[in-house]
Amino acid sequence: MKRTIWLGAVVTLICSLLPTVCPARDKAEKNGWRLSVQSYTFHKFTLVEALDKVAELGVHNIEVYPGHKLGGQWGDRVFGYDLDAQTREELKVLAASKQIRFAGTGVYMTNDASTWEKMFRLAKDMEMEFISCEPATKDWDLIERLAKQYDLKVSVHNHPQPSDYWTPENVLKQISTRDARIGSCADVGHWRREGLDPVECLKMLQGRVRSLHFKDVAPKKEGVVWQGDVIWGTGSLDMKGMLEELKRQRFEGVFSIEYEANWENSVPDIRKCIEYFHQTVEELFP
Repeated sequence: MKRTIWLGAVVTLICSLLPTVCPARDKAEKNGWRLSVQSYTFHKFTLVEALDKVAELGVHNIEVYPGHKLGGQWGDRVFGYDLDAQTREELKVLAASKQIRFAGTGVYMTNDASTWEKMFRLAKDMEMEFISCEPATKDWDLIERLAKQYDLKVSVHNHPQPSDYWTPENVLKQISTRDARIGSCADVGHWRREGLDPVECLKMLQGRVRSLHFKDVAPKKEGVVWQGDVIWGTGSLDMKGMLEELKRQRFEGVFSIEYEANWENSVPDIRKCIEYFHQTVEELFP
């Protein structure tokens, strides 16, 4: 066991120091698994600073939350559908210079149906593959049409109650008969916080998982409402069990690291999460 942990640490060090050389990442990507970072992880920093941190971690994808302050030459402007064409292109160039692509944006929530096409156009212009969201149930016909029109995935996120989508059953009720581009953005931590078994939730969503907000959370304590994020493999979730289930399903897509703890200095913690991921990939795909 110690040798396996040591090997995982060595692999992660190589990946961070030599971002173009990472055997575990290459093995994961060969099987369709790509690590990303949900930019809310770095919401106390600007998007420009967040890109630097993602690059420091050796990760090549980012999911940007609407409203993230851009920083840099763009100052207090925020990420969203009102960005002009020049800024969209400049952001893509900046990210590419750090070997990062914009994989998606979200979690988008609105009661204004007129904004949906603006979000799809933003995602298309930024060469994203998905929008993570929790749509008003009245808007599903519109969203399905736009998903087809723009050829983009729609990943339905599951915030805790009172979200309409807090259980897999609720998600499936809305999407099971809709276009295959529409699926789940499985936030495994929120399932645990709601007392659900994330492995069983993934099983229920087989064939419909389009992306994940991947995390581990602390065990539930009496008198404590919120189960905070912890380093992967040290908390209450069956992390390896979830990865085994996703392998069984032949899942292909993005694991967005959403680490909502130690906000000011989370890079060392996230590096350990990536170490756990790489170690488990080596075990699952020998």
